Amino acid sequence: MNLKFSSIKVTGFTLIELMVAVAILGILASVALPSYQNYVRQSNRAVAKSLLYENAQFMERFYTQNNQYDATVGADGVANRGGDDIAVALPLTQSPRNGTAQYNISLQAVTDSTFILQAIPTGTMAGDICGTLTLTHTGVQGADGNIADCWNR
Repeated sequence: MNLKFSSIKVTGFTLIELMVAVAILGILASVALPSYQNYVRQSNRAVAKSLLYENAQFMERFYTQNNQYDATVGADGVANRGGDDIAVALPLTQSPRNGTAQYNISLQAVTDSTFILQAIPTGTMAGDICGTLTLTHTGVQGADGNIADCWNR
């Protein structure tokens, strides 16, 4: 009796090949995710900085019209005055303008001729390395972290 075995070619992936592919995907994801999160943080910071500049422009327009910035700021960050004094409230108090707040924007200190705006991180930005961003009436930028890295990126 003569038996012939036909050669059957089986195609597909072995378990080892599949595990190698999963391991490669895991390595790529572990490298890509922190980079993505860093870009998101930088984007959130950029929005907060632009809103600080918008509020600074508002304060300058207010000064042009009234020849003074507001002299007192309440605990809520809104400037208040009594009597005949002029009161100013920031038009933009959250970054981004709509949606979940990443930064709360307020007046930290103000006199008749000076002001300091601040953007305090909140929500997912609460642990950001730059911390609170500040902007003064003279355009001086500040941050809890490295100022050059926080404002120039």
